[in-house]
Amino acid sequence: MTTYRIGQIVPSSNVTMETEVPALLRAREAVAPERFTFHSSRMRMTKVTPEQLRAMDAESDRCATELSDARMDVIGYACLVAVMATGHGYHREAERRLHLRTVRNGAPAPVVTSAGALVAGLRELGAAKVAMVTPYLRPLARTVVEYLAAEGIEVLDHAALEIADNLDVAAHDPARLPAIARGLDHAEADAVVLSACVQLPSLSAVEEAEQLLGKPVVSAAVCTTHQLLRALGLPAFAPGAGHLLSGAYA
Repeated sequence: MTTYRIGQIVPSSNVTMETEVPALLRAREAVAPERFTFHSSRMRMTKVTPEQLRAMDAESDRCATELSDARMDVIGYACLVAVMATGHGYHREAERRLHLRTVRNGAPAPVVTSAGALVAGLRELGAAKVAMVTPYLRPLARTVVEYLAAEGIEVLDHAALEIADNLDVAAHDPARLPAIARGLDHAEADAVVLSACVQLPSLSAVEEAEQLLGKPVVSAAVCTTHQLLRALGLPAFAPGAGHLLSGAYA
């Protein structure tokens, strides 16, 4: 039995990715032989504003180096909007740069960003048009819409819940998300992004939303887990997480 070390670079106020990613992989452990341990390094951020996001991103190199001290098998950069707010295509640069940090530290590990994972997950589904729920203030929500558009993914409609405090984002009730998503103009969407944010909890609502909307539903955490498993060279599946992790795209 092989055990893999999963590293996460997370905002200091983030509490969701350290619960949802482990929950997904623990569910996978129930039906697959691999085992996982989880390790984090934090970047300071409390308010989801462009200024704090830029300052936080500057700390990601330190975090990658710290995690590589513990010899991670893969590292996830768990802040979608910080990457997207830096500029179109920045997830590729961030993944290369942070991977290089691990190489220079003598412990090379692939790096997945949640921003890149969302793009990759939607492409895996063949989703050229989506509807999306975000917790962000409207300008940051538009940033995510424009970032996806630059990657060839059209956001037909989106909700901006306008929650500025990151702990308040984590406190949002995921049971409310399916109804919010249903209220979007999603008829022509190929998929729905139930949470375009690694801090907005949604895992418990993904399959309910798929049944309600009749189409694939993903979240930042689901897509990140899919790409973490891919980076490890493992079949990318986990029970109870919707179509992307059903095994159809393993």
